[in-house]
Amino acid sequence: MNSVIRSVKNYLALVKFSHTVFAMPFALIGFSVAVLADGYSFSIRLFLLVILCMVFARNAAMGFNRYADRKFDAMNPRTKQREIPGGTISSRAALLFVLINAALFITTAGFINKLTLFLSPVALIIILGYSLTKRFTALCHFILGLGLSLAPAGAYISVTGSFAVVPLIYSAIVLTWVSGFDIIYALQDDEFDSENKLYSLPSATGRKKALIISSAVHALTILLVVPAGCLGEGGVLFWAGALIFVALLVYQHKIVKHDDLSRVNIAFGTTNGVASIFFALFVILDLWIGKS
Repeated sequence: MNSVIRSVKNYLALVKFSHTVFAMPFALIGFSVAVLADGYSFSIRLFLLVILCMVFARNAAMGFNRYADRKFDAMNPRTKQREIPGGTISSRAALLFVLINAALFITTAGFINKLTLFLSPVALIIILGYSLTKRFTALCHFILGLGLSLAPAGAYISVTGSFAVVPLIYSAIVLTWVSGFDIIYALQDDEFDSENKLYSLPSATGRKKALIISSAVHALTILLVVPAGCLGEGGVLFWAGALIFVALLVYQHKIVKHDDLSRVNIAFGTTNGVASIFFALFVILDLWIGKS
């Protein structure tokens, strides 16, 4: 039993399961927007299928990221103790884990509707492909953002089988938000990336310019919150949540400096995780209260 628990913990660490707080709350927003639309209602079966799709997709994406980067992780002092280079999970086991989760994602999507089944391989190409983009483009951060941005639109499609403007705006919010904070996270490896011919905005432009770009991208995130609230007929709770979200975006840029990266992990993990949870909580409450 202890070995099973230890193995589960290793795989949860491999995929950084705690980072689910980035995209999952926005998937729940997309799901809520859909079930509260005219002609639709809440289904526990569909809700669980959406959650499973999110988990399987993220497991596949993070597992492949660790598999694809295993040689670089082994050379980087910051990442050499990760599960594959550290020896707690073999590269073969990690690849098998990716294949199983990818298959489960497509299968689960097939139980939702035809459109989700059709789009599931496209989603996999994007979320798995991100791990390879750092080999050839400094815009890799935006591919990561694109991958996570599928969450709200995908959850909406799961319920309705169609696209709509409001969930697409939430997807744009996720795209710019995630891209912006991934640039901040990449500051830690700018020298390593340059030395090993890996691409990132910090290694391509330098830390100062990368932080300016990140700030500009997050400014766009803030601008996108406005049409989400207006077109979604957001009430007081929506705007309260938006204010918290915006304040935390600004805060992370206050605590990370080009010559002081000591608080990058606070900005990347804690601040953005709290921002996502609070924003989603307030938006979803606003949606449900407004409907009642």
